Amino acid sequence: MRIGVPKEIKTNENRVALVPAGAEALVSAGHEVCIEAGAGIGSGFEDAAYEAVGARVLPDAAAVWGQAELLLKVKEPIRAEWGHLRADLTLFTYFHFAADEALTAAHRESGATCIAYETVELPNRELPLLTPMSEVAGRMAVQEGAKYLEKLFGGRGVLLGGVPGVAPAKVVILGGGVVGVNAAKMAAGLGAKVVVLDLSLERLRYLSDVMPANVQLVHSNRHNILEQVATADLVVGGVLIPGAKAPKLLRREDLARMRPGAVIVDVAVDQGGCVETIRPTTHENPTFVVDGIIHYGVANMPGAVPRTSTLALTNATLPYVLQLANKGWKAALAQNGALLKGLNMSAGQVSYRGVSEAFGLPFTEPSTLLG
Repeated sequence: MRIGVPKEIKTNENRVALVPAGAEALVSAGHEVCIEAGAGIGSGFEDAAYEAVGARVLPDAAAVWGQAELLLKVKEPIRAEWGHLRADLTLFTYFHFAADEALTAAHRESGATCIAYETVELPNRELPLLTPMSEVAGRMAVQEGAKYLEKLFGGRGVLLGGVPGVAPAKVVILGGGVVGVNAAKMAAGLGAKVVVLDLSLERLRYLSDVMPANVQLVHSNRHNILEQVATADLVVGGVLIPGAKAPKLLRREDLARMRPGAVIVDVAVDQGGCVETIRPTTHENPTFVVDGIIHYGVANMPGAVPRTSTLALTNATLPYVLQLANKGWKAALAQNGALLKGLNMSAGQVSYRGVSEAFGLPFTEPSTLLG
């Protein structure tokens, strides 16, 4: 199979979908790997490293897209790339379709087969290809939130961990999943007072066994959320409904309850955000202020630490890439139920309920698209 890896062109996105070790594995399995020149440089992988393992380096994106049967990316194709879409192409990347109607329409119209990292799901409901980036984003949320709490950036001027004789900052985390756990670990490790809210009592019981003493666990409901954010210095949004829009847990009017100069980092922004006032931002312009509250909405947070993020992501994706390449997408999905859940659309038909429900589109059972 011909496998293409273009350079990511989203603003300040330096990750790459395949490292040289992965290219070597694919070439060894008899496949042809084409990498756009410079695609790996942002993550520290030179073109020569790919050539050394048998991959071909092509001069531009058009050449890579044009030759690929299976195209690997990190982020969803942006508008400038939509012209490369075609019906006989299989794409394997993060899509987050439910948050973007135009993106969904472009891919439907192209007829391309779209397999989304974020909806590949194991029988235990783990999302193995979302987990590594959620780990990175959860940890970064606290790192970035701590920075924007500094007065220089308009924040409250609070040190997250405090000092002897001065109380630490309070960090409120919405959601006790992978993002929430990693954010809590970071915030607690820095000495902050941490509150994690989650709907699942089973999850809260588990977290009570593994979290340090400065992490408080609270059942998530409207009353408790408002009570906690009223005294928060940093709020981290880590709510996820796989493949669907995130629920709005904080509304515009709720900001009036918060302390001026407090910071919101909404990691769920890729899925529309769990804060009503959030919108996607970039690493170049990461924040904006609404009603005195700093909002951080960077939609590709892990792109700021591309070396770590690329290695973490490709460690997880390569086994699935090998299955797609070795068997073809239809056979691979037929034999792997987790990978089948990643199928969001093919031949213009939407095969993930969260996407169809987001835009009122007809839903097609994914198994019926396998022929």
